[in-house]
Amino acid sequence: MKRFKNFLQETHLSEGKYPMWLRITVGGLVIKIKNLSIQIQNEKDPQKQNKLISQQNNLISYISGLGIGVGSTDVVLLKRIKSSLSTRKP
Repeated sequence: MKRFKNFLQETHLSEGKYPMWLRITVGGLVIKIKNLSIQIQNEKDPQKQNKLISQQNNLISYISGLGIGVGSTDVVLLKRIKSSLSTRKP
């Protein structure tokens, strides 16, 4: 019978592991999204709220794109998303 420790060593728990750059990027995007959410709640001007919501939706789209790019085997798609993240405006 195989022990659980041996099973973990053999499989290296590769399932669910993503590259470090991806985890850091998504973590940073999540923090920005949460900060924008707070700004949206505190903003009284509807036009400024709409601009903040637009920024928030843009960041959410990057996270969705990364999920699709990493989940697929399309290297070109992942490179495009990665390059658009590095060239986007703050």
